[in-house]
Amino acid sequence: MTSPRRIATIVAGLLHAACAACGSSGTSAPGPIETGDAGTQALPIFTDEERALLATLSPVSATELPPPPPDVSNAHADDPRAAALGQKLFFDPGFSGRLLDGDNDGSTHALGRRGETGKVACAGCHLPEHDFLDARTLGQSISLGSGWGRRRAPSLLDVGQAKLLMWDGRHDALYNQPFGPLESPVEMNSSRLFVAEQLHARYRDELEAIFGAMPPMDDHARFPVVSADVTGCSPAGVDTKVACDGALHGMPLDHAEFDALSPADQDAVTRVVVDFGKSIAAYERKLTCGAGRFDAFVHGKPDALSASEQRGAALFLRNGCATCHSGAFFSDQRFHDVGLAPKLVAVTFLDADDEGASAGLVAALADPLSTKGKFSDGDDGRLSVASSSAGSLRGAFRTPTLRCVSRRPTFMHTGQIDALEDVVSFFARGGDPAGFLGKNELHALALGADEQRDLLAFLRALDGPGAAVSLRAP
Repeated sequence: MTSPRRIATIVAGLLHAACAACGSSGTSAPGPIETGDAGTQALPIFTDEERALLATLSPVSATELPPPPPDVSNAHADDPRAAALGQKLFFDPGFSGRLLDGDNDGSTHALGRRGETGKVACAGCHLPEHDFLDARTLGQSISLGSGWGRRRAPSLLDVGQAKLLMWDGRHDALYNQPFGPLESPVEMNSSRLFVAEQLHARYRDELEAIFGAMPPMDDHARFPVVSADVTGCSPAGVDTKVACDGALHGMPLDHAEFDALSPADQDAVTRVVVDFGKSIAAYERKLTCGAGRFDAFVHGKPDALSASEQRGAALFLRNGCATCHSGAFFSDQRFHDVGLAPKLVAVTFLDADDEGASAGLVAALADPLSTKGKFSDGDDGRLSVASSSAGSLRGAFRTPTLRCVSRRPTFMHTGQIDALEDVVSFFARGGDPAGFLGKNELHALALGADEQRDLLAFLRALDGPGAAVSLRAP
């Protein structure tokens, strides 16, 4: 048996040799992959080094994936009571304000009609029946909440493995991520004060059982009531494309209700919504793709993968794909520029100036709700990556996990690629020739049509059962 130290040495050597982001082919002495008809090609012969690398992609067993790592920023990250409450909150649309964009027309692609309140829940853009991603909005690309966002809502399966979140890394913890959609005019169009008041009115007992006494949000001499009709971005201040004029209600810098609170009461309101986030985080950490046929293959069942899928696995290793799509969830959880030129999506949207992680990591460092701040339960240094990379990753986006990848309706941060085979073709040609921000990390790969089909077959073999049925409803 190869020792753990020897495996680590082998893997380090392989990753050093492979170009970034599936850049170039080659590990030492690979076994042959015969050419010919895709249905009759021979099985690949994996070298010891390649089998060691495969073991890092399925490190536990044929039936289990590693659990999420401890989250010191959330003392209740693995509290079943918090997870049960978080599951309720995830499906509750009652924290949202008015729908603003005219494309909210009551169709199946929208969550309601313009002007309606209480229509947007987390589950509205992270659909549990679709692996907790957005398969609802027209074109299945960028997402429509109160208004149109600029990126697609990604799958939440195995999100507990990430410490820097979102496509651009602008949040550094699951507990502070919900503040983004809650306070965004194009997502939930809500506000901090309104959410805190709703939590006190409808979830007080459950929250206090987990987090301790809540502030008296029903003391309206201290905490003025905010209505869902005016929370967030005021309808009077927007056009059909949701351009907010700054007339906000119930959040920091609103020059109204929230800013009129004392500093202590502002912190109290924020703490309530942080507890909301920590509950949802505990729930989201339970969502996983799960092990599948690939894991059975790695752990001793050779017939778990077809010949084509095995050849695809060999190609995945020999072309350096495991450099960025590394580890048990096929993601280094870092940010890369793959030379993706913007493309028109959702009929009229063309995002030609998305700075990606270059701007997102700067925002994470400046966030008063970050893991370094007073609302965090601990700091494990995760922002050090942001500190070293902020401002230098123009046009780079987080490497998505490849677990359950074949079930996604569209791909990339705007959902601009419609099919997985087109993703394989995109990487094989080394990205787009021009039109993107930053510097493309890819290089073209020498993959013929049969090899691309084999690589596609392997990616489809990474599917697991998905989240437990008990987690897919309120």
